[in-house]
Amino acid sequence: MKTTIRVLLTLAIIFLAYICVMSVVTPINFEKQREIREVAVVEKLVDIRTAQNEFRLQHGRYTANLDSLILWLQTGSKKEVHKEGALTEKQLEAGMTEAKAVKVIEKAKKTGNYKEVNELGLEGFVRDTISTPVLGALYHGKYDNETVKDMIIIPYTDGIKFEAEVNDNYTTSQGIHIPLVEVRAHYNTYLGDLDDQERVNLIDKEEQLSHYPGLKMGDIYEPNNNAGNWE
Repeated sequence: MKTTIRVLLTLAIIFLAYICVMSVVTPINFEKQREIREVAVVEKLVDIRTAQNEFRLQHGRYTANLDSLILWLQTGSKKEVHKEGALTEKQLEAGMTEAKAVKVIEKAKKTGNYKEVNELGLEGFVRDTISTPVLGALYHGKYDNETVKDMIIIPYTDGIKFEAEVNDNYTTSQGIHIPLVEVRAHYNTYLGDLDDQERVNLIDKEEQLSHYPGLKMGDIYEPNNNAGNWE
């Protein structure tokens, strides 16, 4: 009987020790994993922000359809200025500007008379507007037409996409219309396979502070220059 009690007490002590250790280790492991995962999520949100900003420049609005955003990245183009040469100090002091130089060169191209170009020393000055694939122009080889599809997938999930929402009806007190966008990933997505209680506690903490329980960029209620809530 005494032996049985001793065994039970030993097991109880071991169990309590395990509970104590896990009460310390579990939150630490959770935070470590959260930090690692949020680096990957933030990288995707920054890339989506880049695409949304360029989309707005070209279309005057943002898009809540991330699949259509990817299709645009795969097929769209971006106008860029190809530059060669620069104006000298002497040319600038004489009142020459890039805009004036371009006009002189455009005139020469139309007439075939390059006398003024030569007299002004603009032979090597080039400012041509060219169209390039928008994907390469924005990401410089980071993505191709296949891998860019993963941009809208939240890391550490089984193919769950970021949520996107737009507000095309926001007007400032001065009557200025400003399109707004918000792209987000809830804690339940990229932290979904971690400790449930730690995740619930984290969500509750953020909601108590009236914060979004996850990572997001932009805001559909007021302009914030598409800042991320991690910045």
